[in-house]
Amino acid sequence: MASLMEDLIEILDQECEAYQELLGLSSKKTLVIAAEDLEKLSQITDEEQASVGKIQKLEKKRLSAMSDIAAVLNKDVETLKLTDLVRVLDKRPSEQKRLAEVRDRLFTTAGQVRRVNSQNQELLNSALEMVQFEMNIIQQAGNAPETANYNKAAGTSGDLIGTGSGRFDARQ
Repeated sequence: MASLMEDLIEILDQECEAYQELLGLSSKKTLVIAAEDLEKLSQITDEEQASVGKIQKLEKKRLSAMSDIAAVLNKDVETLKLTDLVRVLDKRPSEQKRLAEVRDRLFTTAGQVRRVNSQNQELLNSALEMVQFEMNIIQQAGNAPETANYNKAAGTSGDLIGTGSGRFDARQ
């Protein structure tokens, strides 16, 4: 059981490091989204995918270790939580402390990743809304009403509102 616990603590520690790496990438992504640098955004997204792949592998290892521990403790692996394992280890205070610390660190880091990713999602949604708004303006420009500007033949000039030269005549 002791080696199983050591393995679990090591896996959780590695998982925490992977989440911290992901948090760093997500924080960089926030700045890149604000700067509207699509090339850098694509690069960071690729790095994030690699980091998520590493986390998924560690998660499989963690589930396997939890399954082994559940079998030794004669508990259901589906209901066994890290908090339960911390309670079980009261006769081994050093392992109990290490497991509790890594569990808390992992929980905190995963929460930070969720918060930053939620923030990034809001930024991306805002950017998408702005692009859609600008596209609507461009599409609507062709449908703008004509001005009441007349030419020398007393007909309208056919100019559209908002599409003039936009120059200011300073000679007046």
